[in-house]
Amino acid sequence: MKGIILHGGHGTRLRPLTHTGPKQLLPIANKPMSQYCVEALVQAGIIDIAIVIGGIGSNKVKEYYGNGEKFGAKFSYIEQDYPKGISHAISLCQDFIKNEKFVVFLGDNIIQNKINEYVSNFQSSNAEASLLLCEVNNPSQFGVAEIKDKKIVNIVEKPKNPTSNLVVTGIYFLTPYIFEIIKKLKPSWRNELEIADALQMLIDEKREIIYEIITDFWKDTGTPIDIIDANKTILENMRESFQGKKEGNVFIEGKVLVGKGTIIKNNVKIKGPTIIGDDCIIDENTTIGENTSIGDNSHLSNCIVSNSIIMSDCTIVGKMNINQSIIASNSKILRKQGETEKKFLLGEGTQIFI
Repeated sequence: MKGIILHGGHGTRLRPLTHTGPKQLLPIANKPMSQYCVEALVQAGIIDIAIVIGGIGSNKVKEYYGNGEKFGAKFSYIEQDYPKGISHAISLCQDFIKNEKFVVFLGDNIIQNKINEYVSNFQSSNAEASLLLCEVNNPSQFGVAEIKDKKIVNIVEKPKNPTSNLVVTGIYFLTPYIFEIIKKLKPSWRNELEIADALQMLIDEKREIIYEIITDFWKDTGTPIDIIDANKTILENMRESFQGKKEGNVFIEGKVLVGKGTIIKNNVKIKGPTIIGDDCIIDENTTIGENTSIGDNSHLSNCIVSNSIIMSDCTIVGKMNINQSIIASNSKILRKQGETEKKFLLGEGTQIFI
């Protein structure tokens, strides 16, 4: 069985974070979100993986993942010149898939439970597709599955009046027959070849589609709030460890992960769940609140940060209370005097002097 990870798109809802690279490389708990897809596939024994790339920063994907060796996989890269829909991206992989069953992961979908059982069930079935469904509170933002007598009878993309709260996640188990279906598709109003239309065509042809319902965590990380929420959940389920150094008067509460070479100085308070990467300096009088990720080589001093993602190589110095923020790599925020409460969404390399 082979795997496909869709790593393209413009990520417009996440700008300015995506002005310099793809959204799927944005970190959640100090790890690119698409790496969770890679690890789920490899854990299930799927190591021959195609990564569909396109748009800004495609080279960064290749630089990070390489040939896949360090992830226990073999990666092939397939270019999509412009975002023309999920079905179009899948169609580009026909020569890679050949005659094997395969699984497609949208690179910005986070799932915490293993997919091993889903893979096994699909492999042993005669179904043309297997979908992972999840109950959500806002089904109108997704493709909604209507089920009767334990069968999917209809799939509607982002309906105004959903008939169900079961939505189709961005994880699809498919057979090569889907390539024949995609050839019959017509572009939607968005001028894209929609995966919902392809799946509906399978249903209309009376092809067998099975489904599983995810009861654990699944997240489509399309907006900054989605990313912050996913970061919170991933942190809550990580194992704590402390590989850095700390001075005497340091207060730590809850689950905290600290990387190698990181120094926690006097009068620092840390409340987990929190992760701090390698080679960071957390200076005196700094408070790091819960649900916070801090990337490698970052320096924080005399500030309060909580419910936020601070990426690698960042500097934050001065009396600020930063909450519900995402600050991209190589950013610098300096405050010389006074106190303030701030919320930031900063692209890579931003410098702010307050």
